[in-house]
Amino acid sequence: MSLAVVYTRAQTGIEAPPVSVEVHLSNGLPSLSIVGLPEAAVKESKDRVRSAILNSRFEFPTRRITINLAPADLPKDGGRFDLAIAIGILAASGQIPLDKLPHYEFIGELALTGGLRPVRGILPAAIQTARTGRTLLVASDNAAEARLVSEVELLAASHLLEVCAHLCGQQALPLFNDEAIIREQRTEQDMADVRAQPHAKRALEIAAAGGHSLLMVGPPGTGKTMLASRLPGILPPMTEAEALETAALQSISDQGFTIQQWCKRPFRSPHHTASGVALVGGGSHPRPGEISLANNGVMFLDELPEFDRRVLEVLREPLESGRITISRAARQAEFPSRFQLIAAMNPCPCGYLGHSNGRCRCSPDQILRYRHRISGPLLDRIDMHIEVPSVPIHVMQEQNTIKEEDSRTVQQRVIKARNVQLQRSELANSQLSNKQVERQCRLATTDQQLLERAIEQLGLSARAYHRILKVARTIADLAEQENILTPHITEAISYRRLDRMQLN
Repeated sequence: MSLAVVYTRAQTGIEAPPVSVEVHLSNGLPSLSIVGLPEAAVKESKDRVRSAILNSRFEFPTRRITINLAPADLPKDGGRFDLAIAIGILAASGQIPLDKLPHYEFIGELALTGGLRPVRGILPAAIQTARTGRTLLVASDNAAEARLVSEVELLAASHLLEVCAHLCGQQALPLFNDEAIIREQRTEQDMADVRAQPHAKRALEIAAAGGHSLLMVGPPGTGKTMLASRLPGILPPMTEAEALETAALQSISDQGFTIQQWCKRPFRSPHHTASGVALVGGGSHPRPGEISLANNGVMFLDELPEFDRRVLEVLREPLESGRITISRAARQAEFPSRFQLIAAMNPCPCGYLGHSNGRCRCSPDQILRYRHRISGPLLDRIDMHIEVPSVPIHVMQEQNTIKEEDSRTVQQRVIKARNVQLQRSELANSQLSNKQVERQCRLATTDQQLLERAIEQLGLSARAYHRILKVARTIADLAEQENILTPHITEAISYRRLDRMQLN
């Protein structure tokens, strides 16, 4: 029979839809045609496959070869189909047996010598293959990444000859079971390095415990960037599901995934000249942007007002939904983007408003225009706004003699508070719906009146009202209190610094 069917997988966003490679040999003038919406790289595979088969000492059939990549309406790109096409041609021409092919999925790019090269996006393919019960066969350089999916049966080869010898029963490939996976590594960025700024460190701990977004306002050199870089070190460790989702996004990105990134919360800090596409992702073949690469981690936006206002507006929907959908004429891709936003800005254009040295000469109109570069709707979605003031030198010198809390100590409190939240609602406090907020953030009558007065005086929206309640709930969890008390709600109100500054 001159027909063979081989299974592989395409890549569409973070998904890896199945593809059947159907190879048919028929009489006629020797030719090779590939159908099924192949992109340029797939069409070029005919030359790579021909050379790989000949250099592996197999016979390339001198017949009419038709290769169908099904489903026909799914675009295919990249060199990931090379191995499956080569196996299909060899099986259809009777050079390797057909009976074992239904039990495998093949992904890999072929060199002209027949060597197997790694491809991008192998982790989503491994996740999907594990659900089918088939064995995944990949290039050796992809094996460590695919092994992160513990449920998948995995084989690794470095050459086409090794794959064919396995299928022919001559020399079986062993299951790849290398468990030498690097678990979460301690970051070198420790909270103990931050001197003074107790108010800012307290706010960072609350943000970590509840997953809240945070905006820091202060002059240059007060430690805003240093504080932001310490946040990943005090966040709770990633679950396996979170680690797989984050690794899958990195796997399909242009930077790729390395095993050293496994179980490490990402920290992304795009420059203020970044475009909207750079932040949310895009391209003719949609790729994840910064907000998706920061999924389950932290995205730090330094000099927030310097970002283009239209660029900042694209953050509004992902901050609410935790997902971003990129639509193109030919395809649509959805990427998870549940990141924790940490932003920093100066209080005025020169940066020294309120500084003890009196250097600021900005006019009130200049200050107002500078702050209005951040739209009200975006500011409304940031849970906490704090001031990070400058610290006098003599205070810094005094702090050098005081032992500060390290990240591990703070992280233990954060983990304890987060576990309370997960037991109560299976969500971090920042992700609670309005109905859940009403049920889990009940206030005493006097506290409710206090909050209502604060909302009226600050002119806050209903969204800001619910965000204050979520922050108060986190403060109560850190204090190991079942109910939100007056000190918790007043502290939560104090973290709306920029709302009060806008009234000045």
